[in-house]
Amino acid sequence: MTTSQPTLHKFTADEYQRMGEVGILCEDDRVELIEGEIVDMAAIGNRHLAAVDRLTKLFAERVGNRAIVRVQGSVRLNDRSEPEPDLVLLRWRSDFYEASSAGPADMLLAVEVADTSLDYDREVKAPLYARTGVPEYWLVDLEAKTITVYREPGPDGYRSFTAVRGQELISPQGLADLTVRVDDVIPSPPQS
Repeated sequence: MTTSQPTLHKFTADEYQRMGEVGILCEDDRVELIEGEIVDMAAIGNRHLAAVDRLTKLFAERVGNRAIVRVQGSVRLNDRSEPEPDLVLLRWRSDFYEASSAGPADMLLAVEVADTSLDYDREVKAPLYARTGVPEYWLVDLEAKTITVYREPGPDGYRSFTAVRGQELISPQGLADLTVRVDDVIPSPPQS
């Protein structure tokens, strides 16, 4: 007796968008398209929300009209991937990307905040961002209280990465004067 394996249908980014337009996927669905597969995203807890809000406030106050701060919105990396990073700094465009989707060439920085999604963000998202040419990726690890800065994207991943913590300062390469202190994103508990 011969058994067959079920066929996995891979979706394109256009098909994924169409599912939203016709109501198959709803605005409140926490999903993203990764390499043609619709993936459920991890639930967002208060620590995660707070870190995203802190970064959003820091970036929004400091970038002005030099970049667009997009929070938990999609970016089209290629025909098969449309993730929703927690935060993205996009090149300034007066139409705010209404006429066409933002892609890797538009991204100055992608940020993922990881509470329960650390392995996925490191092992799936980081290589995907690198392969598609996103110049810089920050992985905020809430448990370790670090931000890993990935740079120099290539087909095999980012060639440069370093973890920073505490009072250390980091800046996106595309906006070098925009400094962020890790403790401002992931505060250490007060000392008693």
